Amino acid sequence: MRITIITQNEPFFLSKNISYLLDNLPKGCQVISCLITKASPFGKKKNFIEKIIETYKIFGFRFFIYYAFKYCLSKFLHKSVKKILRANGIKIIELIGDINSDQNVQIIKNEQPDLLISILGNQIFKKQIFDLASKGCLNLHTALLPKYRGLMPSFWVLKNNEKHTGVSVFFVDKGIDSGPILVQKEIEIGNMTQAELIRETKLLGMKAIIESIQLIQENRVKLIPNPDMDATYFSFPKREDVREFKRAGKRFF
Repeated sequence: MRITIITQNEPFFLSKNISYLLDNLPKGCQVISCLITKASPFGKKKNFIEKIIETYKIFGFRFFIYYAFKYCLSKFLHKSVKKILRANGIKIIELIGDINSDQNVQIIKNEQPDLLISILGNQIFKKQIFDLASKGCLNLHTALLPKYRGLMPSFWVLKNNEKHTGVSVFFVDKGIDSGPILVQKEIEIGNMTQAELIRETKLLGMKAIIESIQLIQENRVKLIPNPDMDATYFSFPKREDVREFKRAGKRFF
């Protein structure tokens, strides 16, 4: 099975988990290429400096310094998704602009994937994208859908004092995190910080993707409903949400 991954060159948590995924693919499956999109939630039109300022204003000084240091360290140590992909001999394609543009659709089509897998996807795919692969397009969401659709579920489940969370691997449709679920896994949150929760759910997500690939490969797909009537949706936090997060005794790291 020919697989194309759609992701970002995220410097904090993703490279280690992409490595785990590539090392544990089911036999007969191969990642032939990886499409790298710009790191901007759902195509939000903000440049790098604007994102830095927004992060500082919303999350505060300690959060900003912590992740600024991690970002610089990742650059110094050359830890990136691209480095993992190159080490595994996987073709890297950097997409410019809207993934649904005619040009980008043709780029993906030229790869002739059997399966598309979106990890940390940041744009809404239209039908011409998720219909390109004969086996469909999977997306990883680090929450127990249909609850906590949208952005930053690790933040919101902590803020809302949830006892459990998890991951969902689903087939992409025209909505946001609304497609039928293939694999879902649950974990207890306990006293985890947000950073710890992200690490746990990212690894759990890779395991869920591997299981999903195997189910597709063996024609054992049994879909789990993802009903809109039970859905909750969360967007990017505001400064007051961060204050409530801290008042609830939650920690970012």
